[in-house]
Amino acid sequence: MKIHPLITKSEELAALVDRLSQHDFVAVDTEFMRENTYWPDLCLIQVASIDEAAAIDPKADINLAPLLSLFINNADVLKVFHAGGQDLEIIHNLTGKMPLPLFDTQVAAMALGHGEQIGYSNLIESLLGHSLDKGARFTDWSRRPLDKRQIDYAIADVTHLATVFPRMVDKLRKTGRGAWLDEEMERLADSSSFAFAPEDAWKRLKLPSRNPAVLGRLKAVAAWRETEARSKNLPRGRIVKDDTLSEIVLHPPKTQDDLARIRGLSAGWKSNDIGARLIAAIEGAKPLEGHELPDREPRRPGLTKDAALVSDLLKLLLKIRAKETGVAARLIARSDDLEALAAGVRKNLNILSGWRFEEFGRDALDLVEGRLGFAIEQGKLKMSRLADQPQEKIDA
Repeated sequence: MKIHPLITKSEELAALVDRLSQHDFVAVDTEFMRENTYWPDLCLIQVASIDEAAAIDPKADINLAPLLSLFINNADVLKVFHAGGQDLEIIHNLTGKMPLPLFDTQVAAMALGHGEQIGYSNLIESLLGHSLDKGARFTDWSRRPLDKRQIDYAIADVTHLATVFPRMVDKLRKTGRGAWLDEEMERLADSSSFAFAPEDAWKRLKLPSRNPAVLGRLKAVAAWRETEARSKNLPRGRIVKDDTLSEIVLHPPKTQDDLARIRGLSAGWKSNDIGARLIAAIEGAKPLEGHELPDREPRRPGLTKDAALVSDLLKLLLKIRAKETGVAARLIARSDDLEALAAGVRKNLNILSGWRFEEFGRDALDLVEGRLGFAIEQGKLKMSRLADQPQEKIDA
């Protein structure tokens, strides 16, 4: 594989993109800094095909449009990431769109017996048999110039990714598990986890109360903080920490002078502009209307004591099945689905349709409905079928 020097010129990048566009896939990674900012500060973009790899310097005087167009507009080239959530966020911030189609090797690794959320270095060591150089992990990627070791370290991420991806796809094909990942990849392509309106920021916080007036203030103050953080490009906690936010909405200050007496705010808030905007947000808050209130109870039935025991048995069954199939338990089923099944739900459960039903849901349903139990044989835990009653697939 040819490794290019750091790309800092628009014409070099355009030529690289033309070549990458001829391939079935491109491996993608980024280096960024966000410890002191709201928005991630993009410092480096690494890309690789099976033939070549390069790092691109977005801080140079360079036109990134061809590369970004490859990411979001070229549906013929698969974009391959590893644990790519923050990389996807950066691309979405730059373009307003998500890279499509996309593939995440961390998710694929769950279907291939590598456990849940395996780290990149562990995956490479497992599949390629050698360790990665971790010496530049704590680089300040925003500083220039970058030395050769830093650039080599960054490019290595995509060169290895371009090597392991075809091997993983081959294994997925041989095991017939490729289609299992479609739902997970669709979830990754949903930008709602990081792209949301300030008015919805309160939904991401722990609710201090169910009182409509308190929640109305929480909605207003969380939106105010989100707007301040974005406009100042500062982490939310640098504006106001979550604990202080809860105190403010539970015991709202009546005047701006009162802000100086709130733990977590400095005395200057009683007279500065940001304090005035906070007070305005509090004063403008309205109690949440009924349709806005979060559900008091989970949408699925709560668990009785007996159902809780059944849920525990389902988790044991899941653990056994995950070990037998070599698939991460988290990919097969989530705890809320197991609890819902134990509580009597039979509709709209992922484990009761598709490959999850075949691999786990059928036995889970048999366990809940008394057709399957556990037995100890030669000191090992085994599943024991109690009645030979075929179970039909349940529609989602």
